[in-house]
Amino acid sequence: MQIEYRIVNDEELPPIVITIDEEDKPKVVINKHYHTWLCLYRGEIGGIAKSLYEEIIKILDASLKEQREMERYG
Repeated sequence: MQIEYRIVNDEELPPIVITIDEEDKPKVVINKHYHTWLCLYRGEIGGIAKSLYEEIIKILDASLKEQREMERYG
């Protein structure tokens, strides 16, 4: 899957935003207004991917457990 990346320069937006594009796919907006911060924390930002994935798995597991309980007990 190709992820769309967009670079903006807007002091109102946070440094990085993950949104949804017109085709319901992830879109990443990187705010150049925070270029120094982005450069300074580039390693930590890059490392977020694994922990973000793990957090999404926790959310999915909780949802599936809840759904299973509903199936079992109506």
